[in-house]
Amino acid sequence: MRPALLLGGLLLACLAVGVLLGGEILRPDELLSVLSEPEAPLSRIILTWRVPRVLAAGCVGALLGLGGAVFQGVFRNPLAEPYLLGSAGGAAVGATIGLLAPLPISSALALPLLAFLGAWGATALVLGVARLAGLVAVPSLLLAGVAVAAVLGALRSFLMLALSEETVSLQAVLAWTLGGIQTPSWPELGLLALLVAAGLGAALPLARGLDRLGLGEAVAESLGLPVRAFIRRAVLVGALVVAISVVWGGLVGFVGLMAPRLARWWLGTRHRRLLPAAAAIGAALAMLADGIARAALPPAEIPLGLVTALIGGPFFLLVLMREARR
Repeated sequence: MRPALLLGGLLLACLAVGVLLGGEILRPDELLSVLSEPEAPLSRIILTWRVPRVLAAGCVGALLGLGGAVFQGVFRNPLAEPYLLGSAGGAAVGATIGLLAPLPISSALALPLLAFLGAWGATALVLGVARLAGLVAVPSLLLAGVAVAAVLGALRSFLMLALSEETVSLQAVLAWTLGGIQTPSWPELGLLALLVAAGLGAALPLARGLDRLGLGEAVAESLGLPVRAFIRRAVLVGALVVAISVVWGGLVGFVGLMAPRLARWWLGTRHRRLLPAAAAIGAALAMLADGIARAALPPAEIPLGLVTALIGGPFFLLVLMREARR
């Protein structure tokens, strides 16, 4: 129970800090007045704009942390993260088409639909290429994902240049690809929270299989785990989770790397505890990073992906050096 209480306290603390930070940084007493006087003008602004924004950032971070924990478990690699299998790149390609191409449906519907299709299509492409080439081992599958992600990144850049007819739309897509949380309405935030809960519900049944897979594919097979089918299932669940995060937050890197590693250092390798802990830590990291993005250069905002890259880059090097020393 103690880790759960600590994670709950961490989330509340990061939520409070995220609400305090912004173009105008609030004092703690002002935050208390917002809670005690919700009808005041400042309270309405904070409750209508800043609080949903911070909660949405937390949901996006939870999805990234969860997806990172799934991928690190599948590939048994502490450097794996949601972008390595091309799922985020595929979602970004689909979203770019939804934002720039003239379509017979509204962009509000086209963006999530095409992002979902892009993520699933990219993941299916990786699995198909690996199967046709006879790459059944996990490291080979990982390399196939890296190659597909590189191609998708180039395709996204080409589509941005080919489909953009004006500088404003190109800047909007570029800002989205650098990562940024859009402020949702309360009903939209409720939908996002339900999707986070659904993603966690889809990932938790994978916990026992991920524990067995961590012992090696041969041992996992001897324990009754159908390794190939399980890897496909786990990768598709991870792709779905990442697709949801891309729809709501753009391309936000390194949260899916940092959150599972921090959870693993703290709680160990059992995925029944690791998966929800990675989601909680990812939510905390994203809320803090989004607060920094809003408060660093007021009234402008720094793209969230740049903030997480500045934090996650040194973290990546730290993990890389630790693994090299092993």
